[in-house]
Amino acid sequence: MPAAVIHRPAWFFAAGAAALMVAGGCSRIGDHPLVTAAKEEVTLNERSRALLGQPLQWPGPVTGRANEVDGIAAMQIPVAGPKLAGTVIVEGKKFGDEWGVTLLEVRPEGGDKLSLTTDLAARTGVDTPAFDPNAAAGTPTTGTAPPPAEISIDLPPGIPGQE
Repeated sequence: MPAAVIHRPAWFFAAGAAALMVAGGCSRIGDHPLVTAAKEEVTLNERSRALLGQPLQWPGPVTGRANEVDGIAAMQIPVAGPKLAGTVIVEGKKFGDEWGVTLLEVRPEGGDKLSLTTDLAARTGVDTPAFDPNAAAGTPTTGTAPPPAEISIDLPPGIPGQE
């Protein structure tokens, strides 16, 4: 005797999948390390505190995407203070097992954006080497010796191009 088959409309499966993605996706994206770093910087930063006021509230769900395979992420975090409300934009890149912030902005409703990327880097430090446009050409940036000026390579006989 064959098993009974239950027929469901296509919208039934789509609605279930959407509910699963919303339920699973929201909690994970809200706990992402970039979201944690962004909220911490916006809360501690003097410029954002002056713009938004204190205390801050995080009234809505975090939206965006984080791709662990490609190592890129971009999220939007609603924020509200006594003075203004807006959205915190955070973007980042994953290097090895660590996420690093590449963009952090507060975008208040009806106002100019406030970039906090440099402030965060100054507060937490960065591993990226600094570029010095005034450095003399050929000056090594590390303690290693520069390569020799001339290198000669002796090829064995019979190799094409030798004269």
